[in-house]
Amino acid sequence: MNKIFFATLLLAFSLVACKSDTTTSSNNASNSYTGLTATRASQTISVDGLIDKAWDNAPWHKIDQVWLGFHVQPQDFSGQYKIKYDEDHLYILAAITDERLYKQSEDGLVNYWDDDCLEIFIDEDRSMGNHQYNHSAFAYHIGLDGKVADIGPDSLPHYYNDHIKSVKKSAGMKHIWELSMKIYDDSYVDGGTNSPVKLAKDKVMGFAIAYCDNDGSKEREHFIGSTVVEGDDKNRGWIDAGIFEELRLK
Repeated sequence: MNKIFFATLLLAFSLVACKSDTTTSSNNASNSYTGLTATRASQTISVDGLIDKAWDNAPWHKIDQVWLGFHVQPQDFSGQYKIKYDEDHLYILAAITDERLYKQSEDGLVNYWDDDCLEIFIDEDRSMGNHQYNHSAFAYHIGLDGKVADIGPDSLPHYYNDHIKSVKKSAGMKHIWELSMKIYDDSYVDGGTNSPVKLAKDKVMGFAIAYCDNDGSKEREHFIGSTVVEGDDKNRGWIDAGIFEELRLK
């Protein structure tokens, strides 16, 4: 690996650690809304897996809610993310610590949730409710190879690679994922002609991010999300968009 890149990535993670307690509350102290917000990107975000200046004014948010499995050790998994937008894309920057990346099959449509992967949940109009076999919301699984999978209305998994562009850069246990997402509403038809929605100030969406952690087993050992899910069954995001956090664009 390029030594300059390795040093840059480690520096980025040291900055993440220094800012680990940064939350949206500091940015919203004078605003009655205390939920999740995304600011508009003031400059072009290059999806290259590097933490450049375009991300400077976006706060880090934690991925620390165990949805499946037991308590996870920091060296096994820890994660944070930033979020921004422009007219055409939602942008995600995730800083993940994972001691082992594991993928069982080259086929990205076979048990993809049991591989190490980043998962993005998006509900374009925050209509909430059941989205298991419809496109009122999406649960995108971004694999280690960049392939994007979700379940379609036919109850079968499909690739949605053209919805998300991602780049992952790794240095040892440290991994930076950078993504740009097109946002589609509930009129989306698999195999049809679809146009993404335009994003603008004051738009409200449902959003969550999670990480599937597998250290070499047939099934993932942990599933860690960004939002608190009440009750015993916390693995409901792939069915119930009601657990997503409200996201406002500003």
